[in-house]
Amino acid sequence: MEFFNNIEKIKYEGLESNNMLAFRHYNPEEIVMGKPMKEHLKFAVAYWHTFCNDGSDPFGKGTNQRNWITEDPMQTAKNKVDANFEFLQKLGVEYFCFHDMDVAPFGNSLEEFFHNLDVITDYMKEKMDKTGIKLLWNTADRHANPIYVNGAASSPNIDVYAMSAAQVKKGIDISKKLGGKNFVFWGGREGYETLLNTDIQFEEENIARLYKMAIAYCEKINHKLTFLIEPKPKEPMTHQYDFDSATALAFLQKYDLMGHFKLNIEANHATLAGHTFEHELNVARNYSALGSIDANQGDPLLGWDTDEFPTNVYDTTLAMIEVLKNGGLHDGGINFDSKVRRTSFEQQDLFIAHIAGMDTYARGLKAAARIIETGFLDNVKKERYSSYDSELGKQLLNNELDLEALTNHALSVKEVKNKSSHIEFVKSKLNDLIY
Repeated sequence: MEFFNNIEKIKYEGLESNNMLAFRHYNPEEIVMGKPMKEHLKFAVAYWHTFCNDGSDPFGKGTNQRNWITEDPMQTAKNKVDANFEFLQKLGVEYFCFHDMDVAPFGNSLEEFFHNLDVITDYMKEKMDKTGIKLLWNTADRHANPIYVNGAASSPNIDVYAMSAAQVKKGIDISKKLGGKNFVFWGGREGYETLLNTDIQFEEENIARLYKMAIAYCEKINHKLTFLIEPKPKEPMTHQYDFDSATALAFLQKYDLMGHFKLNIEANHATLAGHTFEHELNVARNYSALGSIDANQGDPLLGWDTDEFPTNVYDTTLAMIEVLKNGGLHDGGINFDSKVRRTSFEQQDLFIAHIAGMDTYARGLKAAARIIETGFLDNVKKERYSSYDSELGKQLLNNELDLEALTNHALSVKEVKNKSSHIEFVKSKLNDLIY
């Protein structure tokens, strides 16, 4: 059965096109910095927002019109698989991502849930083998089930901890079956509401134990995976342990997990942490830990995770500079962890929204390439730190100085002369290169 029978394969028509169902900037074969655009922009579709979201919010019922929903949960699950692969093929996207709870109903027990997962992922693999579409990453939803009210691996209840571990094991088994290269840990309930009843060290140690068990299990079954931690500062918990890139990296270093883990950075989560997307990507890149990204944006007027489709070219350009300077995302990709607005309720809006996001990233990629190729920002930074090209600067960078030597130099300086940054010109010139 076709679920988008009124939609043809989406094509590139160029800037002059007014067709909502066509790319105006994303031309997959266009060469950018020596590679086709599609190799830079390894797009993925998020199963949860695209095929599970009904458009409801805390103030109203769902508005989304979806023709794959039935009264039979397993039939609906199979319909979602069909809809997913039809959507991906017509959109021209080669990857998808999912949580275990997205693809199969839980049923009445963990045993039933695992059986349902086996049935649906077997069906999914058939589709993957036929189409060549691949799994970017999967993960275990260890936040939605009410048993996780007090956390998953951070839970004070050992039975809950075991349930959490079982879902992770099953997720790794599914990853191996489907040929996944990444597995995400998003600690949706790994945090606290109050410190009055919380032992942070105890909970973080237990989280680290689970991660090490996951590494050991992958080695046991001979499945090579990159594990990805997805930082988020709050929501649903008051304070989540993977607050931002720096916090997650500190955790990985403390528990000797850096060799097995990288980060999955989401734009809207960066906003909630009080950072820019560019900042979070830069921090991860500086630690050689930039693994994958969740492409979306937040509304600066709202204080929660709105997961809007990315349309801000400026922010996307700065993000793509970080990605290009990282040498790409390697086994990672650009997953649209984005949901259509409640007012965009028609089924075709799923295509329109993804097209908008893909066009935005295409523009960001081309602008980022121009900026890097001109060397503009590199030259700005080189000039800013030019004093370190002096003999004294070189000695410092070579770790040849001590406090006494620096004090002697400081005493010899008659007047400190700083240079203006001319930052307003830099920002204005950046606009020229982007737009």
